[in-house]
Amino acid sequence: MKLSIVVLNYNVKYFLNVCLQSVQRAIKNIDAEIIVVDNASKDASVEMVQKNFPEIICIANTVNHGFPKGNNIGVNVAKGEYVCILNPDTVVAEDTFEKLLEFHKNTPNCGIVGSKLIDGSGHFLPESKRGLSTPFVAFTKVLGLYKISKKWFGKYYASHLSENQTGRVDMLVGACMFMKTSLYKELGGFDENFFMYLEDDDFSYRSLKAGYHNYFLAETTIIHYKGESTPKDTDYQLRFQKGLQCFFNKHFTTSIITKFCLSFGIFIFTIFKRFSSSYKDNQRVLPPSQYVLITKDPKFVKLFSKSTLKPVSNFPSILKMLQSHISLNAEIIFDMDLVSIKEMMLFMQSHKTPSTFKIKAEDSQVMIGSNDAVCRGEILMLGESHAKKLQKPSII
Repeated sequence: MKLSIVVLNYNVKYFLNVCLQSVQRAIKNIDAEIIVVDNASKDASVEMVQKNFPEIICIANTVNHGFPKGNNIGVNVAKGEYVCILNPDTVVAEDTFEKLLEFHKNTPNCGIVGSKLIDGSGHFLPESKRGLSTPFVAFTKVLGLYKISKKWFGKYYASHLSENQTGRVDMLVGACMFMKTSLYKELGGFDENFFMYLEDDDFSYRSLKAGYHNYFLAETTIIHYKGESTPKDTDYQLRFQKGLQCFFNKHFTTSIITKFCLSFGIFIFTIFKRFSSSYKDNQRVLPPSQYVLITKDPKFVKLFSKSTLKPVSNFPSILKMLQSHISLNAEIIFDMDLVSIKEMMLFMQSHKTPSTFKIKAEDSQVMIGSNDAVCRGEILMLGESHAKKLQKPSII
């Protein structure tokens, strides 16, 4: 078998459903398997996988083992020559795995490859490519100095590469990590002393120390609904602190003063992240002035039209929509039964008019999406008389 895709899930059933549908599209021409590892979800994720994807290997853990151990469990049963670690709140393009495979095979001494990531509004996620988190680099990140000068303080986000430029980087984010299965096992998998945060930095760094080169691949794109991966609460703060401290203690010798400065900086940074995220989540967001459906499903159009008092426009293609007038505050809904993921991504990245986006799952009346990289995601479910809007639960 050529490829194994390991998806670790925790309480994100509807996002996982769309993720798996996109992965199945992307492996049509590849000898591949999909392995879902569920970390004791309480939202019937396992039942959804077993019902909708009976061909997929599903491992149901009875406790939440965290990110490192959960993925290690999945890779331990993987049969592919290559393995891709993939988050459940991602959507991959039809060519993603073919591009990753081709690049890895043709790149000497290749370690881990990561894809270009965008958020739910089509904006590039800078953590797609990062430099080594030395104490100094981490400190510049914590204090936000990288915003002042990319030349002097831009290593955290690997500013030597643009978002459209493929090249070598130090660190890759755990949302998508592609490598040979033999490398994963050579490195001993993710370090289970971590629970969440910095285990991907640790893994990337160990790949570098073993003599391999890690790469950011800009030729294919993945949507990562990053904002809703984890609520920025007290648990987030503690886990982030623990992850950074675990990473620095493992890989660097630091003085007492440096450790104090880092600990203080981490504390301030996580407090800021927690409250800025909470503030943005609670901000009043103006509802769309109109909905734009890209679908050929008359039942969906009828149900949606009944579910809102806002104007609803329907187009059989993106091209037809572009030829019409769309208001500034529109919500555009792509039907996976009609539009390719790659078309959606290209449109989201090039669309200049302020809009929000949702993706309608195949053979379903459920839509998912998020408005930016910070706000929590949304699940829209069409009922008999109205659209029900739900907050997406956390991954860990």
